[in-house]
Amino acid sequence: MVTAGAGLSLNLDTRRAAVEAALAARAGLSGVSPSLAVLFASPHHAERAEALLDAVHEAAGPEVVIGCVAEAVVGSGREVEGDPAVSVWLASFPGPVDTFPLEYLPDQEAFAGWPGHGAGRAHLVICDPFTFPTDELLRELDREASGTVFIGGMASGGAGPGDTRLFLDHSVAGSGAVVARLPEGVDVRALVSQGCRPIGPSYTVTKAEGNVIVELAGKPPLEQLHEVLAGADQRDRALIARGLHIGRVIDEYAADPGRGDYLIRAVIGADPGKGAIAVGDVVSVGETVRFHVRDADAADDDLRHMLGTVEDRPSAALLFTCNGRGSRMFSVPDHDAALVWKELGEAPLAGFFCAGEVGPVGGRNFLHGFTASLALFYEQS
Repeated sequence: MVTAGAGLSLNLDTRRAAVEAALAARAGLSGVSPSLAVLFASPHHAERAEALLDAVHEAAGPEVVIGCVAEAVVGSGREVEGDPAVSVWLASFPGPVDTFPLEYLPDQEAFAGWPGHGAGRAHLVICDPFTFPTDELLRELDREASGTVFIGGMASGGAGPGDTRLFLDHSVAGSGAVVARLPEGVDVRALVSQGCRPIGPSYTVTKAEGNVIVELAGKPPLEQLHEVLAGADQRDRALIARGLHIGRVIDEYAADPGRGDYLIRAVIGADPGKGAIAVGDVVSVGETVRFHVRDADAADDDLRHMLGTVEDRPSAALLFTCNGRGSRMFSVPDHDAALVWKELGEAPLAGFFCAGEVGPVGGRNFLHGFTASLALFYEQS
């Protein structure tokens, strides 16, 4: 059985905030001791990260802890942006939770700390965006540990290496990644909602060099984009001007790729002379891609659609939402958190704004952008 509780404090005093949030979360456990604490805090508490972690241990007594300092914090139906906040999520599981750190060794191009096994187990992961190549880890594990499930995100709010604060049990780290491997038999379901929508037709990549697309369907990408612009309305043209993205089809065997079938990557540069574009990922010849734009209406619709597929109320949930969403995307406050919390029957909810979200799509784990990734917890299967 999974029992959980969540608490949020807006107190600027670090210790008081930690105690208030932890005690509120502990109240939801009905006297059961917590196996795991997931802790998120705003940058206001970064300098006292160790004291924050100690206070959560004292107030709630969890066996293990993971979490991070983040740009913005989610607690129940709220998204706290710019103000001090501490969010604590506690859960009691029917077995032990294993926690461990991961480090990337650039001189060896290898990862250290992975304990092996893990197939069929759900893992919560929080990574440092400056020192840890999350997408490379996910690709490696998909090859070597098929069936391993990762849900989580990259810590946000830091300006550079060394700014990140990751919580792991009784310690605070400034690099790498922290992982919580959940017990076997715990039913965790992952949902990933996109924040972009496609425009124009699909294309096959006919020439590419690393992350540079040289040809789409035999033509320079910028030429294809000009044709899309010629047929676009004023609203789509404005969205393209604000930022263009490429959607890579996840399953090339899909007859008619649609909602949730694309892996979104930003267009990060262009060469007007050659008509080529650079994207935030390595692209291969033969892939199917489609231009995408960020769109608040489409993001709202997709999240509502995704939540509409949830038939049973979960015991609890964790939300990892992009730091490009929130007030940067929506005209109403607390959009993702309020909608998720309401649609899930006000189940205990916590989370943070990520610099990249981790979640499985089509049986494979990916690092996403502009998404809302959810981990839903159910009674033991």
